[in-house]
Amino acid sequence: MFTNSPSTSRQILTVTKLNRLARTVLEGEIGLIWLSAEISNFVCAASGHWYFTLKDNKAQVRAAMFKGANRSVRQRPKEGDKILVRASVGLYEARGDYQLVVEHMESDGEGALKQAYEALKMKLHSEGLFDAATKRSLPTQINRIGVITSSSGAALHDVLSVLKRRSPQTEVIVYPSMVQGETAPTQLINALRKANERNEVDVLLLTRGGGSLEDLWCFNNEALAREVSDSALPIVSAVGHEVDFTISDFVADLRAPTPSAAAELLSQDSLEIDRKLVQQRERLKRVLSHTLVHNKQKLAILRQRLQNLHPQSKIQHQWQSLDRLQMQLLHHMKQDVAKADRKLQSLINRLNTHNPEQRITQSKSALDYAQTRLVNATTALLRNKKNRLASGASLLQSVSPLSTLARGYSITLANKSAITSVEAVNTGDTITTRVTDGEITSTVTKTRKE
Repeated sequence: MFTNSPSTSRQILTVTKLNRLARTVLEGEIGLIWLSAEISNFVCAASGHWYFTLKDNKAQVRAAMFKGANRSVRQRPKEGDKILVRASVGLYEARGDYQLVVEHMESDGEGALKQAYEALKMKLHSEGLFDAATKRSLPTQINRIGVITSSSGAALHDVLSVLKRRSPQTEVIVYPSMVQGETAPTQLINALRKANERNEVDVLLLTRGGGSLEDLWCFNNEALAREVSDSALPIVSAVGHEVDFTISDFVADLRAPTPSAAAELLSQDSLEIDRKLVQQRERLKRVLSHTLVHNKQKLAILRQRLQNLHPQSKIQHQWQSLDRLQMQLLHHMKQDVAKADRKLQSLINRLNTHNPEQRITQSKSALDYAQTRLVNATTALLRNKKNRLASGASLLQSVSPLSTLARGYSITLANKSAITSVEAVNTGDTITTRVTDGEITSTVTKTRKE
């Protein structure tokens, strides 16, 4: 571009312009690339950005992965990791350093595994192994569960803990097997066959805890998938965490997001409803997953075109638009919060208007008044009864024979009956005379009638 020919005028550049020109050439000519390398000198800045070196046995290059991009990386890389990155080639103008700006990172080999995974998934799907019509319903009453997993793994502990808490009467039979490594598929197949031969459980749970794609790879084995599909016993697959999907999950009669969730599901009463809900959710996830992959591919193409045109300018415009949208969002959020606060205050005022405390106070006052009236009425009634009793007692006292005795009279009794005539006794009879302070016993010696 520049020569020492005297026929041309010299074009003198500043260092800044030179670095900017070099960056433009690098970004425009090379653009987006995929790179397999080993990571070293990894640093996570306080801002959340990652800075590291990518190297092989003969060369190395500096790289940066900014916070917005590295959020999607499932596990932070460490020294010596073999990784696969998608990055744009550029230049850090301030130092003149040639570097890569990484926008995607995954474990090296994961890409090939994903391709094999998708190929097997498509093959089995075309054969109908994923069809909902082929899925067996779980029994409505589950008394015994067969668990195919590692006898020392955390998944078995989680399953047993949930079942002990939710359904302690459910029996569990463990068919131990390796759940990671080259021999794991064979052991899992043998455990499945053994469980079907014994036919001693109501349902089988194929499970293990979370891990990387390589850790879970034995559950993407074609022979295992066909064995799961051919099983006479219904099978629930719960492999990894909620975001992990294996071929066994698609072939099984039901998929649970985690081992604990599978135990929760198998210990519930409404299993049929839960199974349908899980199936619908899995179908939705698969559709969303396929849509997301398609959109990511379109985004990668558009991003490449964008970077080939005017990357820095477009990015600045995008940041500016993002700031504007964030401010608008914040404004609308504040308006919504204020509106919600006003509505809440209105509801509180209405609630205070209909507060039952006032009615309770009024009712309590009425009750106190009624109680007071009841006490007063009861007291007056008792007083009236007491006066009537005293009057009756006085009247009774006035006609009582005891009063007569008290005035000096006496009553003579024979055989406990009052003697009112001399004819009621005979000579020699014993009679009793009652006076005011006691009785006198006498013998009749003579009677005279007047």
